[in-house]
Amino acid sequence: MSERIARFQDYAKRLDAALALTDWAALDLLYSQLRSCWQDGRQLFLCGNGGSAANAMHIANDLFYGIARKGGPALRVHALPSNGAIVTCLANDEGYDQIYAKQLVTLARPGDILIVLSGSGNSPNILAALEQAKTQQLTSWAILGYSGGKAKAMADGVLHYAVDDMQISEDLQVIIGHMMMQSLCSDGRG
Repeated sequence: MSERIARFQDYAKRLDAALALTDWAALDLLYSQLRSCWQDGRQLFLCGNGGSAANAMHIANDLFYGIARKGGPALRVHALPSNGAIVTCLANDEGYDQIYAKQLVTLARPGDILIVLSGSGNSPNILAALEQAKTQQLTSWAILGYSGGKAKAMADGVLHYAVDDMQISEDLQVIIGHMMMQSLCSDGRG
């Protein structure tokens, strides 16, 4: 076996081991809250930085189109990093730490849900979004890696994977998003 194949296998083993750490009760609670959000026509907001920002957009797409293609209305979902004009305007005028919180001020309503995606759980814009969620009476969730950082204590619900690997952390974000999409599609809105 080549050294490269051994690295591939090691990566797969580390991902499997991290996934085995899932708090299944917390995952089920997240699912229940997302289903209720969908049934009631409330909104879901997702945000993150770098690869986690891309994951927020990927998960938003899956929860919108992946559900809508089954017929009927989709989950009302917004990926906050997706509008480059808004993000760069807010970063320039208000500071990068406000790019998500300022969007929530205008778009979110009490009872909506915010999911933050973060490896470290310490990004200032993620923490500001969690603070804004509390101010506006949103339910907040954090999908975190490493130690979980400050976000671990700030979010209402947490899926924390104590892995010191950003790629595995980001893989887990998408896996959770896919679990939510497939379960919502299977169970339906009604």
